Amino acid sequence: MPEFEKRRSAPRILISGQFGARVQAILDVRVIELSATGARIEHGEVLRPGSACAIQLLSAVGSVILSARIVHSAVVGATPKPDGERVLRYQSGLAFLNVTPEQRGALEETLKRVTPGGGVGDARLIF
Repeated sequence: MPEFEKRRSAPRILISGQFGARVQAILDVRVIELSATGARIEHGEVLRPGSACAIQLLSAVGSVILSARIVHSAVVGATPKPDGERVLRYQSGLAFLNVTPEQRGALEETLKRVTPGGGVGDARLIF
């Protein structure tokens, strides 16, 4: 028996055939533009157009979570790291989906308080 199997707290079962699952991940992003129907964000990870996600807007007004779909995503530059390596920077467009009246109200309140050119701030993308 391999050494790693002795250290497991429970045995794993090898599955043949299809057994689907979904992993939820959180990605911190910067909101570049915001409207009542979507947003443009900047981030350091590849996002696939057509993917569904949720975005949590973190503003001075409070937090609102909206369902969204990634419409487009492209590399816009690279940021140097301290070790000299460069990390790609992406911008993606999101379209909000199935916004409830409560979410619409929170989003409108956020939009009222955003100053043009001032940015919205940080957000989290949830997959």
